[in-house]
Amino acid sequence: MTVPPRPTVIEETAENDMIPQGPPLTGLRVLDLTTFLSGPYATQILADLGADVVKVEPPAGDSSRAIPPHFIDGDSAYYLSVNRNKRSLVLDLKTPEGSSRLRELADVADIVIENFRPGILDRLGLNYHDLTATNPGVIWCSISGFGQDGPYKERPAYDMIVQALSGGMSLTGLPDGPPVRSGIPLGDLSAGMYAVIGVLSALHQRGPEGRGRRLDISMLDCQISMLSYQGVYHLLAGVTPGRQGRAHDSIPTYRAFTAADGVDVMVTANTDGMWRGLCEVLGVPELLDDPRFTDGSARQANREKLGPLLEKAFVARPAADWLPDLHAARVPAAPVNAVPDALADPQVRHRHMVIDVPEDAGRPPLHLLGNPVKFADGGRDRDITRPPRLGEHGDDVVRDWLTESEKGSSR
Repeated sequence: MTVPPRPTVIEETAENDMIPQGPPLTGLRVLDLTTFLSGPYATQILADLGADVVKVEPPAGDSSRAIPPHFIDGDSAYYLSVNRNKRSLVLDLKTPEGSSRLRELADVADIVIENFRPGILDRLGLNYHDLTATNPGVIWCSISGFGQDGPYKERPAYDMIVQALSGGMSLTGLPDGPPVRSGIPLGDLSAGMYAVIGVLSALHQRGPEGRGRRLDISMLDCQISMLSYQGVYHLLAGVTPGRQGRAHDSIPTYRAFTAADGVDVMVTANTDGMWRGLCEVLGVPELLDDPRFTDGSARQANREKLGPLLEKAFVARPAADWLPDLHAARVPAAPVNAVPDALADPQVRHRHMVIDVPEDAGRPPLHLLGNPVKFADGGRDRDITRPPRLGEHGDDVVRDWLTESEKGSSR
């Protein structure tokens, strides 16, 4: 197998730069055997970057298509959130015909991503080594709850399970309240992102030798990694980090305050200059000369005394009055937005992080979240295609991947 060529169409800019036209992963074939969230999120990233992602679904479809409560054109909003820019092919892997077709597709794929529980593919007679024997350049990525080995490898896992096991859930919530899961599905999404990082690194290493790699991505591993400094605090200092609520356990001026109108304002005054600006804006300049708060270490040591003083100052004015003054003083600050406010934010809209997919063939328009990977050199992004209906592209995939490969025209 040879590595697909990079896009060669270029455009001369006013600065006489030569810019590749088209998304960077154009020409790559991704066989997507994933369901639900972690895997589809990974393959959507690859699809957004230009890869031809074929989503292989059982006859009943990806189970996420049926997740309530919101549905558009028969598919759930959950499914629609992570499956744009893909093509759908239905295969029943429990039948000889389905497993044979999968082998054919794997034989011409650049990347295969699956999130079956370890052992499931073997029980279907689809052994990894058999599937890749004739395609040594394929990059095979397995995403699972706990990895392909270890005492938990056969346990089913979902986002909330790994949030609980990882210790991350113990850090979330108010200090005097119970542990709370993150409102964002960090277990699934982090596994999807790490999968993409691994796949792209293996793609880079494959190079002219054409040798692929097998990746083993564990949701629990990813969540442990994301403990970051909290995990290292325990390893190096022996402490057990606790729930921080609206604050930061190392920087007492890195927290939310409630303004007069009940709106929460997040402030991250984590330098001495920002501390001075915060005191001046709040009208409490006397705190600058208070020996309890002269530097970061002193403020941390006296955080229980400092907090109420700042809270008292904040309730004097509504949030809309505080924010311009804090920004002018170069103190980072923001309202704690609800989701509708965040998606209407002018910066979010300017960056095209809400995208409109127009009506197509009688299917209603969609509003989806955008691709955060931006190329600032003027190259053309991929045109957005709506998440596919179940089995919508079966004939096209067979023609493009198999018939054309047999003619030798695609590689």
